[in-house]
Amino acid sequence: MTERDDKKVATSSPKPRSARAMVGRVLGLLIILGAATAGLAVWRDVEQNPQTDDAEVFANLIGIAPEVSGRIVAIEVKDNQLVKKGDLLFEIDPLPYEYALEAAKSQQVALEGQIKDLRRAVSAEDSAVTSARANTKNAQAKIASREAATRAAEATIDAAKAELSRAEADYTYAENNVRRLQPLLRKQFITVDALDQAETARTVKGHAVEETRARLALAQADLASAMSQRNEAQAASEQSQAQLDVSIKNVAILDPLLAQRQAREAAVKVAAYDLARCKVYAPFDARVTNLTISEGAYARVGQQAFTLIDARAWWVIANFRETELKHLQPGMKADVYVMSHPGQKFEGTLESTGFGVTPDASLIGNMSQGLPDVQRSLNWIHLATRFPVRIRLDAPAPDVFRVGASAMVRIQSGLARNADGLP
Repeated sequence: MTERDDKKVATSSPKPRSARAMVGRVLGLLIILGAATAGLAVWRDVEQNPQTDDAEVFANLIGIAPEVSGRIVAIEVKDNQLVKKGDLLFEIDPLPYEYALEAAKSQQVALEGQIKDLRRAVSAEDSAVTSARANTKNAQAKIASREAATRAAEATIDAAKAELSRAEADYTYAENNVRRLQPLLRKQFITVDALDQAETARTVKGHAVEETRARLALAQADLASAMSQRNEAQAASEQSQAQLDVSIKNVAILDPLLAQRQAREAAVKVAAYDLARCKVYAPFDARVTNLTISEGAYARVGQQAFTLIDARAWWVIANFRETELKHLQPGMKADVYVMSHPGQKFEGTLESTGFGVTPDASLIGNMSQGLPDVQRSLNWIHLATRFPVRIRLDAPAPDVFRVGASAMVRIQSGLARNADGLP
């Protein structure tokens, strides 16, 4: 090789190394850019679609307690069994309640017999009551008539007294006129005829006074008779009312028995209700749990025998950081995974977000009625508080979900459900 060729090789060898370095730099930049883009995408996805694995499965629980007391004679379910609405759970000895129902029915029949017998005895009293009421009405009518006659007699007496006063005044005037004319006749100032006319007028006025007095006496007698008849009518009315009261009292002895009829009917219904409650049925589709009793145990009213998990609706309670709550709204769709079936996705709907948790005593101290107990030491790292978010599962699998099971939730903030449950 010549010296020129060596120079050519020397001058051309750095070019390939420079090109490879450039390619390496570009690839490095692309990798960094891709990693940053991927990180930004992941951050954006996590920010816009929050997710957490701090979640648990939850369902409504009720304690099954009997409404009547007694010994359990049959248990028709097993622990952790899935039951349907209306399935028989257990049965309490029905014999005491059957006897109580028979006793209540017999008491009701006995009461009806007493009412029937008493009605026969009271039937005669009913007619007596009717007759006494008629007599009372007649007596009251007579009282009203005698009252009217008494008022009329009193009015007649008042008129007779007024007329007697006028007649006596007229007689007094005529008497005074005669006495005035007699001296004038002796002195021959008047004629004998004038004196005779005055004496005749006095006589007429005297007869009028006597007649008026007779009419007054007759009116007074009528008043006395009317008052006597009124008193007799009043006595007859009181007698008729007394007879009516006696008859009504005899008839009223039926009323207490009739009042007991409703009490006897209610007692029969209560006994039948208690007998029906000897069998306890599932109120809804549920899962039996915590079954720790057996046949022969004595069940008491209101004492829980075991627990039912409501299998109709399941929720997931997921704890999200308070910084993520602004992205969560009711109606959003959510993807739910349970730890027992990690590869199976379930859909849910966000129902609500929590608005309160127990304050951390290590941060704010204990709240009491006295002075606040403020902590003197502070943590350098302040973790965000987590609030519970309630997510209802749309189509839960009854054999997958268990109360308290761990779950992971991812909220799809871009999708929300309307009132009909459709996206």
